[in-house]
Amino acid sequence: MSVRLAGTALREIRIHVCQKSPASAGVRAFIENDYVGIKKANPQFPILIREASGIVPRVFARYEHGVERVATLEDLSRENVKSTIAQLAAQK
Repeated sequence: MSVRLAGTALREIRIHVCQKSPASAGVRAFIENDYVGIKKANPQFPILIREASGIVPRVFARYEHGVERVATLEDLSRENVKSTIAQLAAQK
């Protein structure tokens, strides 16, 4: 499943992840296995990955006019992380 990011109201995705926390395992698996495919499908779209120790994994979606939405990715599987990003991309 490819996630379409460009051509929507979405302007930027920021993913915050802990390098060691078990709660971030699904996010790390998503980055390792799916990031390259999504970036290849959306080469001009900004996808930012921020690593920090001891944080709750989250994804921040910035839309037109500076509107931001946040989703917690704590303890989600790789597929659920991908699904959450796809849902954020589909929102207006």
